[in-house]
Amino acid sequence: MTAPVIPAALISSLSRIVGDDGVIRDPERLLVYESDGLTQYRHAPAAVVLPRTTEEVAAVVKELAAGGRAFVARGAGTGLSGGALAVAGAVVIATTRMNRVLEVDVENRRARVQPGTVNSHLTRESLPHGFFYAPDPSSQSACTIGGNVAENSGGPHCLKYGVTSRYVTGLTVVLPDGEVVSFGGTGVEEDPYDLVGLFVGSEGCFGIATEVEVTLTPVPEAAAALLAIFDRLEDAARAVTRIIARGLLPAALEIVDGETIRAVESSVFAAGYPTDAEAALVVEFDGVEDSLAEELAAAEACCRDEGAREVRKAASDEEREALWRGRKKAFGAMGRIAPDLLVQDATVPRTRLPAVLERIMEIGRRYDLKVANVFHAGDGNLHPNILFDRRNREELARVEQASKEMMQACVDAGGTITGEHGVGVDKKEYMGLIYSRSVLETMEEVRRVFDPAGLSNPGKVLPGSIRSAIRGAEEDAVARV
Repeated sequence: MTAPVIPAALISSLSRIVGDDGVIRDPERLLVYESDGLTQYRHAPAAVVLPRTTEEVAAVVKELAAGGRAFVARGAGTGLSGGALAVAGAVVIATTRMNRVLEVDVENRRARVQPGTVNSHLTRESLPHGFFYAPDPSSQSACTIGGNVAENSGGPHCLKYGVTSRYVTGLTVVLPDGEVVSFGGTGVEEDPYDLVGLFVGSEGCFGIATEVEVTLTPVPEAAAALLAIFDRLEDAARAVTRIIARGLLPAALEIVDGETIRAVESSVFAAGYPTDAEAALVVEFDGVEDSLAEELAAAEACCRDEGAREVRKAASDEEREALWRGRKKAFGAMGRIAPDLLVQDATVPRTRLPAVLERIMEIGRRYDLKVANVFHAGDGNLHPNILFDRRNREELARVEQASKEMMQACVDAGGTITGEHGVGVDKKEYMGLIYSRSVLETMEEVRRVFDPAGLSNPGKVLPGSIRSAIRGAEEDAVARV
């Protein structure tokens, strides 16, 4: 894909701000930035700029704004909604050089980081002080805090600990005109509006976070885990509901289906899961050590009541990590099945998991598509993975139609279209399924408050035409009746 034309004078101005090595224009190097983790969509950026400080970001944004040039912030590119794509000939402002943990404030249990800080690196820096950073996306060894803020990311342990918005207490933000502002933060009187809460999850549409203040969590005394093996995916889903109904609160409840198990076990990530199983449920508890054995026994009973044929308990931290390996490495093994992967992301009530999973698999069969499921079952956050080859245009069309039907099935079950991956370009036309015209128009008005010129991550989240999106959703609803 050919990069959009950008004036030489603008490139020179950007180079003066970040240095010649901080501006990328070579077509071969720009290929890296054409897509994020969702390879279905591709847009070549006009250029990529690599600032190191808030001041450099502000100067770059001012330069772009003066020329009416759109921009998009990008971290590690692990996003799964097309949220960091350079649509409309945008310039990518990559935060990968802004990767420092600026402060670990033990007394206040907080840390301050640059947006390019890798998620797991923050925990690594905090552990010597007895703390960790709780939000843990499955890509935490690569994804960055800035991207987590943009998407309000979750992860396997969000069932107990919550998602990113629970932990962000302050932000330094470069607005789309280049102005630098602060939202929240330690020692700052409460703002009349919750601007931190508004910004987290705004998917880069309000500006670029250049410093992030977060709350740290004390490391629990101990952790324990079990792996339950099932012959039916629906039985594993019912076990999740039974565990929660029992009054238990695991740190994580994760399901890996048979298709995924077989992909993992045939890869270098093999974790010892039985390849004839149709589902594996990972259950983990953490907290006071004396209570864990009782909680684990109760969870095991729930799994066996729902038909688990085998339950493995970890006797050590090493064994616990081994039980997790199949779940943690699932996405890395998917390439063995197909060259492309569309990871969908929707949330449904836990009690509806068995029925919705059955519906998702039926949709996959009807469109002759291979679907693998690996997801955060504890909070009903489904990740049906559609495996395909994007070079096959006919297959790609089936993927898009099946994806839409899966989203509709989740909404019909009382769910929503995204749990943690964001809307981006992939789901923006589905917004009319869950929001009324007035709500979408209000969202558009709020966006204009921050970005009246529409330069910050254009073409994301909101439908291209709000009215047409609402009308299309209404027509689909009538057709189903």
